[in-house]
Amino acid sequence: MAILKERERWTAEELAQALVKLPRRRERFQTDSGIPIPDVLDPATRSEADYLRDVGYPGRFPFTRGPHPTMYRGRIWTMRQFAGFGSPEQTNARFKYLLAHGVTGLSTAFDMPALMGYDADHLMSRGEVGREGVAVSSLRDFELIFDGIPLAEITTSMTINATAVIALAMYVAVAEQQGVARARLGGTLQNDMLKEYIAQKEWMIPPGPAVRINCDLIEFCAKEMPRWNPVSVSGYHIREAGATAVQELAFTIADGIEYVRQCVARGLDVDAFAPRISFFWDIHNDFFEEVAKLRAARRIWARLMRDRFGARKTESLLLRAHAQTAGVSLTAQQPLNNVARVALQAFAAALGGAQSIHTNSLDETYALPTEEAVTVALRTQQIIAHESGADRVVDPLAGSHYVEWLTDEVERRALAIVARIDDMGGMLRAVERGWPQQEIAESAYGWQREVERGERTVVGVNAMRADQEPAIPTLKLDESVQASQLERLRRVKAERSAARVADALRAVERASRDGANVVRPVVEAVKVYATLGEISDVFRKVHGVYRDEGRI
Repeated sequence: MAILKERERWTAEELAQALVKLPRRRERFQTDSGIPIPDVLDPATRSEADYLRDVGYPGRFPFTRGPHPTMYRGRIWTMRQFAGFGSPEQTNARFKYLLAHGVTGLSTAFDMPALMGYDADHLMSRGEVGREGVAVSSLRDFELIFDGIPLAEITTSMTINATAVIALAMYVAVAEQQGVARARLGGTLQNDMLKEYIAQKEWMIPPGPAVRINCDLIEFCAKEMPRWNPVSVSGYHIREAGATAVQELAFTIADGIEYVRQCVARGLDVDAFAPRISFFWDIHNDFFEEVAKLRAARRIWARLMRDRFGARKTESLLLRAHAQTAGVSLTAQQPLNNVARVALQAFAAALGGAQSIHTNSLDETYALPTEEAVTVALRTQQIIAHESGADRVVDPLAGSHYVEWLTDEVERRALAIVARIDDMGGMLRAVERGWPQQEIAESAYGWQREVERGERTVVGVNAMRADQEPAIPTLKLDESVQASQLERLRRVKAERSAARVADALRAVERASRDGANVVRPVVEAVKVYATLGEISDVFRKVHGVYRDEGRI
């Protein structure tokens, strides 16, 4: 009460006098998610808070302060750089370059045909082969991508969803060629189809069967690949599509709930697979809100897993976070400013307690990044890790009146959205209704309107403009990639056994129709060089092709 009375006095005296001399710059201060920020925060602001219940200690429930007791004192976060472009040979060279410069985990980008389930020789692939990521049509491409890279010694993240089962099957097959058992492989498969229908829009088949295949992968990895994360529940793309931080948190948690619910419904013990569910977050410019989002996410997930799903293992309660700086925040105008944005965002990810971080390159609004730009992005992480002091203290912002209050607010608002989704019957039903898609569209529209009206400042875009934009080098892709990819695919089809391929594809079809787990048949299919497009065609044949209804 004494603090509350003192705050009231301060408001009536010092603050009131200051506002007479210097009024607030704007009528209302708020976070990027629209959370109003009070004039001052103090212990009385969180009078109902319980430190041990809500904050506690690192590595202890509810893990607000981090999933591990030592955090970066024990091990610095994994530094990842997204790579994958052009031909498999070019991606292999970039991987080796990154490993030589200190990257500790590989992240693989695939081209649009591979993401949508088409081979390089399909009509839909024209002009897109190797453009947004590495071209992949068959196991032969994976053999080239990972040639000379010891899969037993590194972890690999693969950003792929609709065809995730095929990508993992190819990775397993390459590992076996290297003599590495699947149980020894470490890495992460994005494999999050719900966010595709919500935000990224890369799909093949309808949501129901797509989510079933997601769960097939979770089940397979729980039984045969214990070091592999079979799903990275991805808020990143939801945020990039225009969601606020609160919406990103809520929709991502709701996606995770749906996968856990469906896996439990098929009879899996939650503690058998939950320890390997990971999360992927977008880190935007509102520094403190992003820190609060990661802290709130861990608390929400721990309580959900314990109280809703009855998880018993500590590992099942942990929300392990990969974070990537916000691509949508980068500007084509004054691109060198993007270095500052990325540094700010990466620092927020570190102070928020991420387990791995990817930093975007300054030139990514123009093209895939050059080696020089990638190196600057990586050095940004290394400077934060080794020069900023971020590695020396676990959860250094804990106890900040603002950060703790904001963590509570972000959690409260996110849980209200999750409750609404629960009332709809879960995230799969909400997606089929188009509700989260509509919410994101409205948020994106509101943000853009604020920028256009000058209510939101974007340096170099609607303020602090330059008469001349600096020219920066950009990556030029070799136009011969498509031709070489087509020729390699032609040779693969000519040299393989057509009969073995046909048998393998029939096995995939039987499993799909019978509701059996499709992963093992797909692994066998890629081993005989059935192509990505051929396996995808089986799924389209069995489940039909999904078409968005265009409600947004």
